[in-house]
Amino acid sequence: MTSGELVILESISRERPDRVVRLAGYVQLSGGATEALELLLFRGFSSCITHPTAFDPDQSVLPDGACIEQATLLVGPLNPDAEQPLLGPVPVHQLLDPEAWI
Repeated sequence: MTSGELVILESISRERPDRVVRLAGYVQLSGGATEALELLLFRGFSSCITHPTAFDPDQSVLPDGACIEQATLLVGPLNPDAEQPLLGPVPVHQLLDPEAWI
């Protein structure tokens, strides 16, 4: 996933305040190790919930070495105690089409 694709997903999410997207993947570390990576998108904003992000909202929330493997579309706003998945996990490119946001 590229920063440009993340911008597309953020744009779609601005138009769908009733949806949350969870992106899951990993960050490649030096030495070949990996760490889990998870982002949430809601109402046009992305938040990395596993790694620190820059305070500047113009900076990408994707850390260096990030690889996003899947996306899950959820009913928003998110209730962690009663998540309602609508689609996924699926490859991220499937959510680049606004029609896929059910």
